[in-house]
Formats: sequence, C-alpha cells, structure tokens
Amino acid sequence: MQLSTQLIGNDLIVCIFNKQGHIGAVAVADFDFGENRASTSVITRLGHKDDSVAYNAAYKLCSRLRKPICAIAGIHVDNIGKEEIDRIALNCDALLEKCIKTICAC
Repeated sequence: MQLSTQLIGNDLIVCIFNKQGHIGAVAVADFDFGENRASTSVITRLGHKDDSVAYNAAYKLCSRLRKPICAIAGIHVDNIGKEEIDRIALNCDALLEKCIKTICAC
C-alpha cells in the first residue's frame, strides 16, 4: 500500500493505491467552518469497491487538517476476502495518520 500527496495551493490531493493501482473511486471533502464539520462526496467507477477507502481518506484528512481534500483510491486484490479487506482498511488508517503527522509537522 502506498499513499502519495500533492498540494495545489491550500488544497490537498491524496492517492492511495497498491501495485495494481488504478482510479477506483474519488472523494472530495470540504470543511464547513460554520458547522465545524467536514462534508464529503464520492464518485465510484462502475464495478469498483474503492469508495470506502476514498471516503474515509477525504473525510479524516479534511476533518483534521481543515482544508479541501481530494482522495483517489485504487486498490486491487484478486479474490479478496473479508480478512484482507479489514487489513487494507487498517493499513490505510495507518497511512493517513502518518500523512497527518507529516503535514502538521511542517
């Protein structure tokens, strides 16, 4: 699993992928300072199941960093089972926490 980032002005693009990476889902989150919360929308490609990874990445980063986030997720594993899905979710959470710490340290 890999996570890459690209700042565009104050906005952040985050890509989460593995060796068979692709664009499976895209989520955009924006922080509402009046309501003190993040709002997130997702677009998923036909037949792909990357929406939860994209949504979680955009929502978590936006909530913590309070900036617009675009998260692109593309993780492919043949014949994936629930245990592997759970492990991927944990790995993604760890990558997001590392990303937040790196960005906040700047």
